[in-house]
Amino acid sequence: MPLNANAVRVALSGAAYVAPKGTEGPKDAVSPWPPAATDIGWISEDGITESNSADTTEIKGWQGGQTVRKVISSSEMTFKFTAIETSKSVLELYHKGSKIVTKDGASILAIKAPGTDRRWFGFDVIDGDSHVRIWVPDGEVSETGDITYKGDEAIAYELTITAYPGPDGTVAYKYSNDPAWAGPPAGQPEKQV
Repeated sequence: MPLNANAVRVALSGAAYVAPKGTEGPKDAVSPWPPAATDIGWISEDGITESNSADTTEIKGWQGGQTVRKVISSSEMTFKFTAIETSKSVLELYHKGSKIVTKDGASILAIKAPGTDRRWFGFDVIDGDSHVRIWVPDGEVSETGDITYKGDEAIAYELTITAYPGPDGTVAYKYSNDPAWAGPPAGQPEKQV
């Protein structure tokens, strides 16, 4: 396959969204998100990190003890980012299961011990006219980082989202309008015309 510098992408910008679990998802990379989706706001310059991990179990043969097969015993897809905008949606994501109540202009966040708080998440990754949209129909904040209060940096909320599988095993969907996505499958030559 010939090299193609035009297919090199950089995540120049993007956004993260949250909505109640069960909200209808996107159908493409560029249509507006559903009205129930809330933009999480500013993300730190580190962007969003997608991780896909799998644990395997080795099966060894009796003759010589060589590995003859590896079986995937568990897998996980996560998205990690740091929100640097303080808002109701960010605070309630960071403090799982806790809600902000506002009355007469005063707000209170009664922080509870974390419990299950599964939601819908979406991410846009943009490079000029090239858009990648990721939709997690069933996800949850599974890890949070420390909050540091300092005079020379934004208060930041590090969040790791774990994507859970649906009935058919799908943990996330990716959509793109990028022409590079329409190439031949890996390991297959391009068709000559």
